[in-house]
Amino acid sequence: MFKTVLFPVDQSRESQDAAETVAKLVKFCSAKLIILSVEVESESGEAATPPNVIDQLLQTAKSAFAEWGIEAETLHKEGQPAFCICDVADELNADVIVMGCRGVGLTEEGMAESVSNRVINLAPCPVLVVP
Repeated sequence: MFKTVLFPVDQSRESQDAAETVAKLVKFCSAKLIILSVEVESESGEAATPPNVIDQLLQTAKSAFAEWGIEAETLHKEGQPAFCICDVADELNADVIVMGCRGVGLTEEGMAESVSNRVINLAPCPVLVVP
């Protein structure tokens, strides 16, 4: 079914909440798990988040999956989140993207800013959004 699962993470509670669903899917499908963090560049061209924070986020996520008996790869990219997520999914031939949703896209104003909404529209594979 799904051989490669891409799980974009950030520091949100919704991202953390989606981890259990990801673990169940990866185990059920005996899939490869790739955890992705996208660092958003500020308008000045500098990283908006210090690299050690991103590294810690990825390591924490990897450790959490290890507790479920799941080995995961981690990736760190820079750019616009939705575009990076879709590019990585395409490059890795991901079978599914699983991500949390903050509910930002529930309003007309938020729809344009919602990363999950953009990913749904641009992804080269199915997207599972965990509320």
